[in-house]
Amino acid sequence: MTPADGLPRLGPVRQVRTDVLDVGYVDVGPADGPVALLLHGFPYDVHSYVDVVPRLVAAGMRVVVPYLRGHGPTRFLSRDTVRSGQQAALGADAVALLDALDIAQAVLGGYDWGGRAACVAAALWPERCTGIVAVNGYLVQDIAASTAPLRPDLEAGFWYFFYFTTERGRAGLTADRRGVAEVIWARNSPKWRYDDAVVARTAAAFDNPDYVQVVLHSYRHRLGLAPGAPEYADLERRLAGLPQITVPTVTLDGMADGNFAATDGTAYARRFVGPHVHHQVPDAGHNLPQESPQAFADAVLEVARQAVSAPTG
Repeated sequence: MTPADGLPRLGPVRQVRTDVLDVGYVDVGPADGPVALLLHGFPYDVHSYVDVVPRLVAAGMRVVVPYLRGHGPTRFLSRDTVRSGQQAALGADAVALLDALDIAQAVLGGYDWGGRAACVAAALWPERCTGIVAVNGYLVQDIAASTAPLRPDLEAGFWYFFYFTTERGRAGLTADRRGVAEVIWARNSPKWRYDDAVVARTAAAFDNPDYVQVVLHSYRHRLGLAPGAPEYADLERRLAGLPQITVPTVTLDGMADGNFAATDGTAYARRFVGPHVHHQVPDAGHNLPQESPQAFADAVLEVARQAVSAPTG
């Protein structure tokens, strides 16, 4: 059945329980194919991969795309669980989903929050990662250095980081989740052409009872302004050392990213000690999989090929 807006969807959404979440996810492709776990960012949803998934399935891959905590149909199992958006939680969620689906290893791919989750999982659980694709490179947060300012023009692009540390920001995000997202999209991806129907398709994922709490905690924690959830304390201590990533990796930079200027990858190359390839993607912004789906799909297949010649372990 074609949706009323005429836009494609990834497929039927399934649910599976992990230790913390009831995760909504899409699972398509051959059951016995090599697995790609694709993780979306903020403020986006699984439809960032709507044109990536068919390309990977055509290449014989099984593709799993979950809604991150606080998004879409993904729900916390307990009302007592801290609605954390910290990096350790995102990485742990990815590995817990692999456990719940009985997947031993997968290529993890992502951008923004999803790229961070992929980096965290690869750094802390390399045995579960065939390899990773990470937009904007090494995304493990150096929280100890979070008080060091960036250039003013870069700080301006991160206005929402600071907005979300205030009660005014909480009220603003609560009142207009879609409006906040649209402003961020416009800055993040100045060359991306989308219409109201595309925004509405994604904004439906923001109608989640935990969305505001998870988003606020993510930005407050990364700036050192909120404590992490106790259950992730040990993982955060390990991440504070900015651990190297040993699995095969392809990093991507969009050359039209409004917040993260494209680089040649050398600034963070020392963090990737396994096979590592970096590509710049012309005209792509921050939501790179949706803006340049062929480039992202090619990167997943490239890292899968790297893994065959340099297996993890």
